[in-house]
Amino acid sequence: MSIGTSPPRRDGPDKLTGRALYADDLRPDGMLYGATVRSERAHARILSVRPDPEFDWNGITVLTAADLPGPNVVTLMTDDQPILADGLVRHVTEPIALIAAPTRERALAAAKAVLVEYEDLPALLDPLTAEGHAIRIFGDDNVYKRIRIQRGERSTLTGHLVRARYATGLQEQLYIEPQSMIASPRPDGGIALVGSMQCPYYVDRAVKRMVGHDRVNVLQAVTGGGFGGKEEYPSILACHATLLAMRTGRPVKITYRRDEDLRCTTKRHPAVIDLATLVSDEGKLLELHAKLWMDGGAYHTLSTVVLSRAILHVGGPYRCPFVDLSGTVVATHTPPNGAFRGFGAPQAQWAMERHMDRVARTLHLDPIELRRRNLYRDGDITGTGQVLVAPGGFAVLESAERAAEAPVTRTTVRPGVTGARMAAGRGLALAWHGCGFTGNGEAKIKGKVGLEVRGSDVAILSSSTDIGQGTETIFPMIVGETLGIPAARAFNTPHDTGLVPDSGPTVASRTAMVVGGTCQKAAEQLLTLLRSRLGDGSFDALVSRWDPNWGPLAVEETYEVDPNIQWDPDTYQGDAYPTFGWSCVIVDLRVDLDTGEVLYDRVVTSTDVGRALSPALAAGQIEGGTLQALGWATAEEVVLDARGCMRNDRLTNYIIPTALDAPEMITILEEIPYAGGPFGAKGIGEIPMDAPAAAVAQAIERATGAILDTLPMTPERVFSALEPR
Repeated sequence: MSIGTSPPRRDGPDKLTGRALYADDLRPDGMLYGATVRSERAHARILSVRPDPEFDWNGITVLTAADLPGPNVVTLMTDDQPILADGLVRHVTEPIALIAAPTRERALAAAKAVLVEYEDLPALLDPLTAEGHAIRIFGDDNVYKRIRIQRGERSTLTGHLVRARYATGLQEQLYIEPQSMIASPRPDGGIALVGSMQCPYYVDRAVKRMVGHDRVNVLQAVTGGGFGGKEEYPSILACHATLLAMRTGRPVKITYRRDEDLRCTTKRHPAVIDLATLVSDEGKLLELHAKLWMDGGAYHTLSTVVLSRAILHVGGPYRCPFVDLSGTVVATHTPPNGAFRGFGAPQAQWAMERHMDRVARTLHLDPIELRRRNLYRDGDITGTGQVLVAPGGFAVLESAERAAEAPVTRTTVRPGVTGARMAAGRGLALAWHGCGFTGNGEAKIKGKVGLEVRGSDVAILSSSTDIGQGTETIFPMIVGETLGIPAARAFNTPHDTGLVPDSGPTVASRTAMVVGGTCQKAAEQLLTLLRSRLGDGSFDALVSRWDPNWGPLAVEETYEVDPNIQWDPDTYQGDAYPTFGWSCVIVDLRVDLDTGEVLYDRVVTSTDVGRALSPALAAGQIEGGTLQALGWATAEEVVLDARGCMRNDRLTNYIIPTALDAPEMITILEEIPYAGGPFGAKGIGEIPMDAPAAAVAQAIERATGAILDTLPMTPERVFSALEPR
């Protein structure tokens, strides 16, 4: 009835008309404004924290770590990050104290009037020297995680050894809406939180642990984007707002200004990747050796799982009989890095795709033909021993190439610029992306979805948030299709931890595939319940005969992992992911030979989506992610000062693509159904980040001869790499 169509977005009208209320639009009665006092040092002892006696402190509340009611720890993967620094700061911008005031202006002024005295300590900012350094940040060696994967037999053939180093920098998520959270005291002595977030239950667990009781509920407000930046970070912000609300007995809202958001929140992990391949004369990969380093920053956050996905994707979508892969993520005295769309896979696959170009250059082979000779085929075995079923590499490659045969119909222009010396080039890159959590992650989470019949409609109870990707539209489509009713009669309830079950976080390309599949199973369970009592019939006919004395018409379904999926988290062997998505990207661009600026004219993407539940939403996800990847490729550079603090903390100097930079896009949705997803759907939220940057680098090389192996490829880097002309 609706699957495979593109109905209007459920959230579209309210967002277009301004009826949608974001966290900073909300102003509970009696609300105060919060602000944060932050460290100005990368590593230092805190000698004193005191209010400036010349400032008017009337009506202002100041809190420090001494005021915490429970453990001073942000509940994440590892208990290493404090809610407020207590005696020691480990990175610039680390929270030291909190302010509540009647106005935002007063709160910000008061934060500046808190005087912090430091004793500076040596700071460790270089991730390549952090491991085992005498300056200790984490554990006894500054290593958050090491991973080693080795599989296969060393080749007995002679071949060409190709080795090189590749690197990527920090990237800011730059969601439309800055971080924002409101904490309000409840009549029962608890706390109600509403804010901009991806994962309400992360916040729920963090605040409950801090306050030491369960009288907490967390509600997601309409959220203006996340891209991973609102996965784990809102937990510390919620703890801050809660502390102030508990002390003042009034609602407290903390909304970051854009400059504070840019300086203080998590970023994409920088990475350095060394690759060495043994390759036959025909270009067949015989051995792959990889060493990958990532900078986790001063606290662990999610670095372990980011490294896991990176190392599992570092070989790209290519078969290789022998792999030896190692990865390390280390601690430095820089602001912590965390979740970001792609979760380590973009960094790893940037390196592998550039390496394939290097191999092609070394062997004088066409880079596309080289890829074709090495793509995974049905039944191939990955570096973890997973047998691939219906890999889509060839399908996306062929459909992208066919689409790229059409002429480019529109070229990007720079207003007021004429007569520039331009060189045109085309580049192609491929990627694969594991859908859902790595290994046995879903088995640990056991995500749940509830359904309740309310009159003639069906309420969907889940904590899977809509952060722009279309959950509010997709889940009703899945439930309606399964029950045989119009999707308009199914709706998502508010994502409030006091009312809905824990469906797991909105991350890892899992929402549509995993939680959407659980919605489908819940709808099937609801039909089974009706038919067990009333026999056969349509959903509406059965509901009309349901006796209210039998109880409410409600079910709850828990996600069940396919028992055939086996994974050993100690050896990193087995089925790393339930399935993979596949992508091919072809970029047509021009390079200004006098400035190094890159202008994008067209991008062709072909992506294996399993089944497009809503083709318009799927295409929107891919096109938005592609533009974000183009920004990562040539524009988005986080510049740090000597303290590790972001210097370019404005939208005037942290450059992202605008509508004027957006090229023509041809978006192909390849459908290779996955039996474990609802109606065959796979996750597609992250894969658009994986391939575009490498396609851009290949296109620049073909246009100019410039070889670039470090991201971002800013105009300065491109110009420096150009041969004299």
